[in-house]
Amino acid sequence: MRFKGKTAVITGGSSGIGRNSVELFLREGATVVMGDIDEAEGTAMMSAMGDGFLFKRCDVTKEADIKALMDHAAEQTGGIDILFNNAGAGGPRDAIDEISGDDWDFAMALLLKSVAMGIRHAAPHLKKRGGGAIVNTASICAFQAGYGPIAYSTAKAGVLHLTKVAAAELARYNIRVNAICPGFIQTNIFAASVGANKEESQQINTVLGQAAAHAQPVARPGIPGDIAEAAAYLASDAAGFVTGTHLLVDGGMLVGTPGSWNPEIPGILDAILPEHLR
Repeated sequence: MRFKGKTAVITGGSSGIGRNSVELFLREGATVVMGDIDEAEGTAMMSAMGDGFLFKRCDVTKEADIKALMDHAAEQTGGIDILFNNAGAGGPRDAIDEISGDDWDFAMALLLKSVAMGIRHAAPHLKKRGGGAIVNTASICAFQAGYGPIAYSTAKAGVLHLTKVAAAELARYNIRVNAICPGFIQTNIFAASVGANKEESQQINTVLGQAAAHAQPVARPGIPGDIAEAAAYLASDAAGFVTGTHLLVDGGMLVGTPGSWNPEIPGILDAILPEHLR
């Protein structure tokens, strides 16, 4: 019951990482207020989740919706203690020499501005409670090329820097701000980015799960619950001395090249040196 007596606002909570986070925070005693664009699923969750769960439709690309969500949460529960800025999607997949300005702006609004405005409009309520915790979803895409589209990756890199600067500015109010950087997690974000239907999404997730065993040191796919647990840690008092940083939850994908952890793949030196010098 890490969050007994606390209110947590979670965006993008109708599926995947957000849905697992809603369920975990409820089990840990929080009152959860979820903001999501999926009104049908949010309404269904109101019936299924019990009295500790509230839903308000929120399009995180619209600042007015974000402010309304935070104000609603505070009005209905007495305040806000935790914010998990989780909502997002893969966004446009075009390369830098093809992407339109409108698509770029949409990606930034969905993935970066939404986090900034979430912090902006939650902070006054956290200040009234004497402090709290904010957790932002970033990505391994923030660190190097090859893990996601350019607009998505750039926005997620922005989330990391935003997290640091916001942590510095809000420390005086006892508000901690941290980020999670997921690796390849079995959610529908990849399938949705290519417009896959339900059956195709299941096939894509199966293939991703199989590929994960060879793509990282931890030989299994990441699951939404892995990220939910990380969010719960960063939001809890156990992380009371942690702020302005990020937590990689990627199965070790970024520890090094595949040859550094997979004995079946030659390392860089093995590949270039003559056999008698290896």
